[in-house]
Amino acid sequence: MGRVLLILLIILAVYLMWRAFGPGSAERYGTRAPEQRPAIKGPDDDEEFLWNIEKNRFKERRAKEEAERRKKEEEERRKRREEGS
Repeated sequence: MGRVLLILLIILAVYLMWRAFGPGSAERYGTRAPEQRPAIKGPDDDEEFLWNIEKNRFKERRAKEEAERRKKEEEERRKRREEGS
């Protein structure tokens, strides 16, 4: 009689362990919540927004430098033409 009771307790323990830690237990008990991005409170918290600002500043700076370089080259060409004439 004691052996039957021991076997029933072992079976019950295995069943409870299976229910607690088996497949699908995370969804049932909500132990694993999907990770969410932190809430953006303002534009200075948004990394993508800040990256776009930096990228636009870089492009504007590049365009300004390019315009200055072209202006300088044009002035040098004019000087050469005036000296050559």
